[in-house]
This record gives sequence, structure tokens and C-alpha cells, in this order.
Amino acid sequence: MSGVERRRIWTEAQKQALVTAISQPGANIAEIARQADLRPGQIYRWRRQMLGDAAGFAQLVVEPERSAPPGCAVVVELGSAVVRISATASPTLAAAVLRSLRR
Repeated sequence: MSGVERRRIWTEAQKQALVTAISQPGANIAEIARQADLRPGQIYRWRRQMLGDAAGFAQLVVEPERSAPPGCAVVVELGSAVVRISATASPTLAAAVLRSLRR
């Protein structure tokens, strides 16, 4: 190697294209990063910068209503866990319960 190694400058459009590519269903972050000659962590860092707090949200799938108990406003199924949140539950309580599912 000779000469001074310089950092590449990525345009916002290039960053957005890579972040969009990793967000596609079935996307392989390692392959996308390899093709761009980057480390996966760099693309994840750009995603956090672009999305802010929204980066932690998962895809939402809305299904036709099943037989939910009366008064139940939200049903969350995550693996084998099923959480039913009442329409009268406070937003603080609902947020705390959903945060606990991430752990």
C-alpha cells in the first residue's frame, strides 16, 4: 500500500439506498455490506441516524379480527407470548408491557 488512505464520502442518496436495501424482507445485511465494501455496523449506524427512535419498531401485520375477549383493544403475539391490552389500559402501562417483551 502506498499513499494516503482517505475515507470515502457517501451521499445521502447512497446511504438511503443501502438503508432501504437492508429493510427489504429477506435482505442479507452481510451481503449488502460486502457489495458496498462496508461493514454492516456502518449501515446500521446510518439507519439509526435516519430513523431515530423509530428504528426499534418491528413490522406490523394486521389480520382480520379473531375472537378477542370483549374490551380487548390490542392483541400482540410474539413467539409463544400473547399479550392482550384492554381499551381502558393507560398508555404508560401498555408501553411498559410492550417494552418488557423486548427483553
